[in-house]
Amino acid sequence: MIAVLEHELSLYYHSMKAYVFGAFLLVFTGIGALLYNINASVANFEYVLSFISIIFIILIPILTMRIMAEERSQKTDQLLFSLPISTTEIVIGKFLSMVIVFAIPVIIISFYPLIFAQFGEVYLPTSYGSIFAFFLLGLALMSIGMFISCLTESQSMAVGVCIVAMLFLYFCDSLADYVSSTTVGSIIAIAVVFLVLSMLVRYLTKSDLAGILVAVVLIAAAVAVYLHDPSSLEGLLPNVMAQISLFTRFETFVDGVFDLTAVVYDLSVITFFLFLCVQTLENRRYNG
Repeated sequence: MIAVLEHELSLYYHSMKAYVFGAFLLVFTGIGALLYNINASVANFEYVLSFISIIFIILIPILTMRIMAEERSQKTDQLLFSLPISTTEIVIGKFLSMVIVFAIPVIIISFYPLIFAQFGEVYLPTSYGSIFAFFLLGLALMSIGMFISCLTESQSMAVGVCIVAMLFLYFCDSLADYVSSTTVGSIIAIAVVFLVLSMLVRYLTKSDLAGILVAVVLIAAAVAVYLHDPSSLEGLLPNVMAQISLFTRFETFVDGVFDLTAVVYDLSVITFFLFLCVQTLENRRYNG
C-alpha cells in the first residue's frame, strides 16, 4: 500500500495536477475571504467555505479522472494486479494519495481563522467545525469520483460523468422542490433506482442471475410496502433527494451545528464507494 501511495504522490507532484488543485482551492478561498471577511467585515469564516464548496464540481473530477482510468487505458492495471498486495491495499493507497493532495491546502486554510482572530472576534469552534466538514465533504466526493474512474478507461468520460454527478449532488436539494411527490412518481423513481442497482450488481459479479435476483427481491420489497400502505410512498422522491445531498449536510456545519449524522453519512459514503472500487477491480483482476 505504501508503494502505491508513494507512486501516486509522485505522479501528482511531478505533474501539475496537485499544484493546480491546491492553487485553485487557495485562490478561491482567498477570494471568498476578501469578499466576506475583509470587504463585508463578516467574522464568520465558515461562510467562505460555503462560498467555495461549488469549486468541488470542477476540482474533484480533475483530481480523480486519472486515478484508475489511466491505469486501464495504458494497460498498467495488469502490472498493478501482479504486485503482491491486495486490491483493497491498491484502492486505499490511491485514495490516500488524493487525501494528502487535498489535505495540504486544507491545512493552509486552517490558519485563516486564527489570522482573522487577531483583528476581530471569530468564533473558532464553528470555523474549525466547518473546515472539518469541508474536508470530509471533499473526501466523500473523491470516493465517488474514484469509483467513476474505475468504470471507464477514458479520462474524458470519467471527467464528464463525474461533473454530472457533482452537479446533481450540489443541486439535488433544490431540485427536490420540482420533482413529483405523488405515489406514481415515487414508484417510477424506485423502479429506476432498482434497475441501476441490478445492473451494477450484474456488472460487478458478471452474473445475469445475480442481477435478476437483486431486481426481483427489491421489486418484491417495494410491492410489499405499496400493498401495506400506498400513502407511505407519497413524497418519497423529494425527501430522498433532499437527504442524499452531501453539500446540504455540509451547510449544517456552516450554520453552526456540529451534525454527527452528517459525519456518519460522509464516512458511510466514503466506505461504500471505496468498497465498490475494490469490487470493480476484483472483478477485473480475476475475470480480465
